[in-house]
Amino acid sequence: MADPVSWLVIERGWKVVDRDGNEVGEVEETVGDSNADIFNGLTIAKGLFSHGQYVPAEQVDEIVDGCVRLKLGAAAVERLPEYAEPPPQERIEPE
Repeated sequence: MADPVSWLVIERGWKVVDRDGNEVGEVEETVGDSNADIFNGLTIAKGLFSHGQYVPAEQVDEIVDGCVRLKLGAAAVERLPEYAEPPPQERIEPE
């Protein structure tokens, strides 16, 4: 059994498995603030032309080198929402 690793080392293309160990996709992108070490979640893709589905950090059970295990079963993974990029933040300075 591999040792757990930080979310900061997750790379695009890592295998994503459901709670039973069945592969449900690959990591497309991690979502968070690496400067503050805040992990919000990740997006997974099931195929080359599929849209990424968003998995909140609370549903990630374990991260080991090359693989992310979810707390969700396969049916729940199928119902995950499509990831929508948050709008860019702007800071408005007083004049």
